[in-house]
Amino acid sequence: MQSFRSEIENPIVEKDIIDLEKKIQLFYKGEIDEERFRSLRLARGVYGQRQFGVQMIRIKLPYGKLTSEQLHRIANVSDEYSRGRLHITTRQDIQIHHVSLDRTPELWAELEKDDITLREACGNAVRNVTASETAGIDKDEPFDVSPYAHAVFEFFLRNPICQELGRKFKISFSGTDKDTALSFMHDLGFIAKIENGTIGFKVMIGGGLGSQARLADTLFEFIEADKIIPVTEAVLRVFDRYGERSKRAKARLKFLIKDIGFEAFVKLVEEEQKALSITTFPIDTTDFDSEINLDHIKEIPVVVIEDEAAFEAWKTANVIAQKQEGFSAIGIKVHLGDFYTDKARILADLVKNYAGNEIRLSLRQNILIRHVKNELLPFFYVELQKLGFVDVGYESTLDITSCPGTDTCNLGIASSTGVSAELERVLKVEFPQYANNKDITIKISGCMNSCGQHTMAHIGFQGMSIKSGNYVAPALQVLLGGSVLGNGEGRIADKVLKIPSKRGPQALRSILFDYQENVAVGESFINYYDRQGEKYFYDLLKSLSDTTNLEQSDFIDWGSEQAYEKAVGVGECAGVVIDLIATLLFESEEKLDNSAASLNLNQYSDSIYYAYSSIVNTAKALLISEGKKTNTHAGIIADFEAIFSDKIDLGVPFSEFIFQIKNNEPTQEFAQNYLIDAQLYYKKVDAYRAQVITDGK
Repeated sequence: MQSFRSEIENPIVEKDIIDLEKKIQLFYKGEIDEERFRSLRLARGVYGQRQFGVQMIRIKLPYGKLTSEQLHRIANVSDEYSRGRLHITTRQDIQIHHVSLDRTPELWAELEKDDITLREACGNAVRNVTASETAGIDKDEPFDVSPYAHAVFEFFLRNPICQELGRKFKISFSGTDKDTALSFMHDLGFIAKIENGTIGFKVMIGGGLGSQARLADTLFEFIEADKIIPVTEAVLRVFDRYGERSKRAKARLKFLIKDIGFEAFVKLVEEEQKALSITTFPIDTTDFDSEINLDHIKEIPVVVIEDEAAFEAWKTANVIAQKQEGFSAIGIKVHLGDFYTDKARILADLVKNYAGNEIRLSLRQNILIRHVKNELLPFFYVELQKLGFVDVGYESTLDITSCPGTDTCNLGIASSTGVSAELERVLKVEFPQYANNKDITIKISGCMNSCGQHTMAHIGFQGMSIKSGNYVAPALQVLLGGSVLGNGEGRIADKVLKIPSKRGPQALRSILFDYQENVAVGESFINYYDRQGEKYFYDLLKSLSDTTNLEQSDFIDWGSEQAYEKAVGVGECAGVVIDLIATLLFESEEKLDNSAASLNLNQYSDSIYYAYSSIVNTAKALLISEGKKTNTHAGIIADFEAIFSDKIDLGVPFSEFIFQIKNNEPTQEFAQNYLIDAQLYYKKVDAYRAQVITDGK
């Protein structure tokens, strides 16, 4: 286990991986309780899966960018630590399943050799920053959003203000007003704009899917590019302080904005301006502005196209002309987002030797090869055909998005991958004309959390269960009418009705046949849906919802041979629960150490926030000892002041003491004084706690 340490060049990364290794051992010994350990490993991309004793590893790939070297590295890691399968997510990550917890530090160290991180790929932190996969090559884009997405990723990685949020926080960057990165469903969504020659963004805030979907509000119609990181920092500070922490289902930013109101939220953001680590942050785009250099390609390989019609159909459906003259991007439709390491390596060599050594993973779980010379398209077609990577329908109706569902996810209720495979088969055989249709999207999730984004689909399916007498069958909620409208606007799909899962294909047939028979010339699917109305589709599909005539096969889920049983998988070691209060106080000490370390590195804003986190954490520990709720930082601060003001003397009210953080600029002097205050506060609390324990004996 120790051998990887000497191979890590970045001391910060090395410390992170060693810390994970130590915490795993402490967890096995019962010295860290399960909840705290779960939080720690999730923040390092290690996620429990449905199967007992193994983990899912999520690899964080900002805006889905991968080089040949990185793809080779991921393939090698998957072969060594897993089963050779790579899964592309709807957030442009790659997941590897069935990994032993013991080996996760070693796996992470291997990935870091090619600058690939697991850090904050899961957990209550800033998740992978996504972006339009055509960023940098789109003919309609005002500028390339890639460097801005990269800057946000780097700035908030390991940033103390967003390490222990109440819930996850998602950020996206759309390259055009088409909003292909879906800003309306993100906590923060940025849409590229240029006003009066100035590069900037429209900013959307507070969107989200899940069981209670919410469309984002417009925070700014336009802000300059050098303001996006300060704005994001201010929003995260407010979310960290006021966001719900105890009720997981209510802990996303969208609920905070809904509860206190948009105007009140904006006011809180404005009040954070003095405390920000930076007021402007110019973003260097140099590395992204260079010309495409393909000098390594000395000659164009000669190939024979055996089926010209198939080749032309592939070019029409899967090839995108770049804004760079003479170049195209090639879309690879990846069924269910799953591909294997043998093909990944061949693909990696192709893009290195014959293209720009870069692919992007799409939000619809596909692969986009960039910077291919047009004269090389026949060669790529032949080579990709050998890999089975030329199925037409890239990002079309035939290209169904699906989460893993009950295959591996703890929360899956019904199979999403199994029904997705069958629906794709139906489309390919019975509706091949939809291979070039970009107007209708189909998305499937295995539960209400909408990881497959079914709530924003034109046609969506959500895994559920349904009763028939004393038996339970797998089911699908049919949703219709969701859409991306563009420029930050979207629609949430209507829940039409629930049907047994095995009737999903027939539901899709009914919808598409009706559409083909009744759509007006030039009418979009959304306009057709609105014209007919939700009740019309309920009546159209109602016969499929009847559960009095189910057959034996209806009680067996897609892709399974066993009778269906509704179960939420645990898939995680139970561990040994110890004194949570002691754990919290131990963490407070760690945060004080981090504050001191940051101060020594002249990272004053980081030092201040670590000290603040220590103060809040310590207050939380005492409130828990009194049986009080600790839902939000703001609530903790108010309750601590009310309960302990006469027991722990700070010279000033506790709120005034801790809120120095937002009333002072992050100078060296304030950072030093705030750390001293936090250390003295901790000593007083520790002494109080020791006395309480002594008196109670």
